[in-house]
Amino acid sequence: MTDAQLHSSDLRGAFAQLRTEVGKAVVGQDAAVTGLTIALLAGGHVLLEGVPGVAKTLLVRTFSHALTLDTKRVQFTPDLMPGDITGSLVYDSKAGEFEFREGPVFTNILLADEINRTPPKTQSALLEAMEERQVSVDGVTRKLPVPFMVAATMNPIEYEGTYTLPEAQLDRFLLKLVLDLPERTDEVEVLTRHAAGFNPRDLAAAGVTAVLDAAQLAAAQAAVANVGANADVLGYAVDLARATRQSPSVKLGVSPRGSTALLAASKAWAWLQGIDAITPDHVQAMVLPVWRHRIQLRPEAELEGVSADAILRSILQQVQVPI
Repeated sequence: MTDAQLHSSDLRGAFAQLRTEVGKAVVGQDAAVTGLTIALLAGGHVLLEGVPGVAKTLLVRTFSHALTLDTKRVQFTPDLMPGDITGSLVYDSKAGEFEFREGPVFTNILLADEINRTPPKTQSALLEAMEERQVSVDGVTRKLPVPFMVAATMNPIEYEGTYTLPEAQLDRFLLKLVLDLPERTDEVEVLTRHAAGFNPRDLAAAGVTAVLDAAQLAAAQAAVANVGANADVLGYAVDLARATRQSPSVKLGVSPRGSTALLAASKAWAWLQGIDAITPDHVQAMVLPVWRHRIQLRPEAELEGVSADAILRSILQQVQVPI
């Protein structure tokens, strides 16, 4: 085994420990933990959707607590203004001039809690930050810290007091993860922990410690970037994307940006599994979380109760897999 392989093995061990730390506070939701890890490795952002009370916020808080990175939280509300996120110019009476006061977006991991409870104007304050890792205020561009990731939670759009996220905003998220209600055994475990004194507001008391730092993350991201992809697998990903555009149930299919997002997520998943080149299996595993928020259904399909996940599963069955 080469030094590089040994180093990657150590790094994967650190990410395995990260999962263990999250498990000290969050029961179940293994797929969501994996999704957050993949987004972090791929340098992307993640959107978590679920009904209130399925531990969306707790999951992100615990995940952030297990990293030696700066983390800030914004509770999105109808009266939140763009400057409350990006920062604004404040007059300093002593100096007799305006100075820029950084908003919470100047951090490594931004928890955008209930992002769809604020109007689109405020949601759009994150567009530049998420795509270009910078914000522009009063004509001045300011770079954000590295790494930078937005982990946003949202309630299903049919819930009262929510706004639909604009397509441009949704497209900035690498993954959309859906958190379902827990299985009975998991729910019993949640109550057992609370009965024993677990306090979700005190993660340190739960034993959650930081196990991964910025240097380790940067090294892991570099290793992910070096994961290979042969021409057949790349062609398969393109065929899947083109199939979404040709589906009779889809009004707007996956764009080339969506294809590159699928590639990035597939590389991260392959690296986590200790594989140095992506396979069709990695691509297939990432199609739903990477694309479910990137396709727009036709109104008649929505009326018939067809879901984006169902369409994507059908496409996965129809498109020929390279041997």
